[in-house]
Amino acid sequence: MKIHEYQAKQVLREAGVPVPRGMVADTPQGVVNAFNALGGELAVVKAQIHAGGRGKGTIKENPEQHGVQLVRNTEEAARAASAILGHTLVTVQTGPQGQVVRRVLVEEGCRIANELYVGIVVDRGAARPVLVASSQGGMEIEQVAVTSPESIFRESFHPDAGLASYQARKLARRLGLSAAASRRAEPFLKNLCRVFVQRDCSLLEINPLVVTADEELLALDAKMTFDDNALFRHPDLLAFRDLAEEQPAEIRAAEEGLSYVKLDGTIGCLVNGAGLAMSTMDLIQLHGGQPANFLDVGGGANVHQVTEAFRILLGDSNVRAVLVNIFGGIMRCTTIAEAILAAYRAVGFHVPLVVRLEGTEVEQGRKILAESGLQIITADSLTDAARKVVAAAAG
Repeated sequence: MKIHEYQAKQVLREAGVPVPRGMVADTPQGVVNAFNALGGELAVVKAQIHAGGRGKGTIKENPEQHGVQLVRNTEEAARAASAILGHTLVTVQTGPQGQVVRRVLVEEGCRIANELYVGIVVDRGAARPVLVASSQGGMEIEQVAVTSPESIFRESFHPDAGLASYQARKLARRLGLSAAASRRAEPFLKNLCRVFVQRDCSLLEINPLVVTADEELLALDAKMTFDDNALFRHPDLLAFRDLAEEQPAEIRAAEEGLSYVKLDGTIGCLVNGAGLAMSTMDLIQLHGGQPANFLDVGGGANVHQVTEAFRILLGDSNVRAVLVNIFGGIMRCTTIAEAILAAYRAVGFHVPLVVRLEGTEVEQGRKILAESGLQIITADSLTDAARKVVAAAAG
């Protein structure tokens, strides 16, 4: 689950991580009021959407306007609010369709002496979290990794013990911090690691982490995502969920117990098992197609779930063909075939449907599909299915 920057900063503030003073507003007058409440001298107005690159992003209706704007008086604050609120912000992460901005964060300005990068992710190879830091803050870490890999430093830590003091001091030295800034970096970094573990984060990113002219450290930006499977432990975080920022189809799928992620291709995929789903998507691309989604119906999908899955797939106007790839392990292929036929009749297909079954009672399942009288293309293998669905999508 993703949350907004202002929500992430609330979590960090409660964990003892220094963040700038700020207020959220959803109207131009609210922005002006926030600007005055913060001192009325220098502030930044930041669009709040679930996407990065907001500072370089442009307003669709007026490409000269950006999603993050520095303001020095109430007139500039009002103009920035009017330019951002209610408009569509397009960034490298939103895609060309952009995202409508419904609220902004008004934050006090600060005198920046240096910009750094700090992020925490799970290192699956080391089987523990890893703190990643760089002296090149304000840039995409992926770009830094390509152009200046020597400026990226890593420290893994045990989730129970947290980041050790010596590790924090070592990172501060590598980042070139002064003695005063280094003393502040130790609790800053240790608190970041603690909140990552305690809040079941999958990503925590501060970019930039700024060193001010007074050698204070501030999380000038914050991005946090959480493990959905652990949200039952954090009802306060679940309250941060903003459905307006999520794909309606993904919300609907989650309500039906389906794992669904929308993509940009033309071939809808309905598969049981995450690994099989990813393999199916790889094979589609290998044979020249593009998957329109990731959809895992799970090992015990029933007729209702398959029907809803078909409705979700066919609700995507980009879908030109659908591939069903099911391995019947616990559930027999005959049961799966009956479920597919019932869902097909309930939904009504307007695009080609390719079905590949494998597993328990597979021959009987294929016979049920073949004798149904419905326009279903059957496949004997995953490669055969991929080739047929790519051809069907191409017309």
